[in-house]
Amino acid sequence: MTRAAHPRQTFWPVPLLQRHVGCAVMAGNSADHAKLRYHGDVAARPGLLDFAVNVRAAAPPDWLRARLAARLGELGRYPDAAEELAARTAVAARHGRTPEQVLLLAGAAEGFAMLPRLAPRLAAVIHPSFTEPELALREAGIAVTRVLLDAPYLLDPALVPADADLVVLGNPTNPTSVQHCAATILALRRPGRVLVVDEAFADAVAGEPESLARRSFPDVLVLRSLTKTWALAGLRCGYWLGAPELLARLAHGRAHWPLGTLQLEAIAATATPSAVAETERSAKVIAAERASMIERLRELGVAVHTPAEGPFLLLRVPDGELLRKRLIDLGIAVRRADTFPGLDQNHLRVAVRDAQAVDRLIAAIAAVGL
Repeated sequence: MTRAAHPRQTFWPVPLLQRHVGCAVMAGNSADHAKLRYHGDVAARPGLLDFAVNVRAAAPPDWLRARLAARLGELGRYPDAAEELAARTAVAARHGRTPEQVLLLAGAAEGFAMLPRLAPRLAAVIHPSFTEPELALREAGIAVTRVLLDAPYLLDPALVPADADLVVLGNPTNPTSVQHCAATILALRRPGRVLVVDEAFADAVAGEPESLARRSFPDVLVLRSLTKTWALAGLRCGYWLGAPELLARLAHGRAHWPLGTLQLEAIAATATPSAVAETERSAKVIAAERASMIERLRELGVAVHTPAEGPFLLLRVPDGELLRKRLIDLGIAVRRADTFPGLDQNHLRVAVRDAQAVDRLIAAIAAVGL
């Protein structure tokens, strides 16, 4: 892959000044925590057509709902170790791993909250990307270095400071929809460094060609979420994949019974071969919808970042904040993107939706004008 034109880095160490040769350095916790904490669900108010949140549907598919409903009568007892092992075993089989390489989570957000337990001296976060990992690290007092990529947002391992002993990135990346090459990601590995790859949207890419979920390394952690594809945002389900030693460090001090019966059931159910086949079919639908959506937005004069591989698109318009507010007036929610480091108020993120929903979005943008 080619290197992005004129990539830049900014550094925000916390709390002490640190020196990096050839790099601008700023002392103190200068990050805006309110922006880091912002998520698209804030914009998706009831009654609005939701392009702000990347969850694909309003509810899980009927077969998954039936499996969850069948367990409601068992909520009077605690989930046991056998159920937890069964869910880990199902996930391990889905990714060609062993159960010891799986740590189940109450959503990907819990996984990010665990990162400070790795006790890095300096964490490098590749941006623009999902902000929850940086927020978790900062709130724990971990020194954080931001590596900001300019468009086309291509990863260059040389941009990451050599002394960063924890590196975090997304693939495909939220909100740019860029999918990095697995070989380029693995080039970030260094002795004494842990590499964290957020693959929350990997199952929305047909074939998962650049995923590291099926590849085991002693220093690489892969995070998966079930929220988006399976419409489980209200249930909170996900998991880490990685070496048992790293997983043990992440889980240290965790509360007993961290996942409930329905979470364990959902994780096991969505790891079956039939469920995986369903995600593959869905990924192909997303690809077709995304291609059509890009074409239609560009016909209106909207700048859409490509190549795009995720179930969302990054847009750039002349006055993004005004457009976002006017769309709300017309009953449509889109995600502001200036809360992502490296982007500004003229950037917006929109989820990939079906043709009927896109018809409304296109008509609204045309009515408002750019």
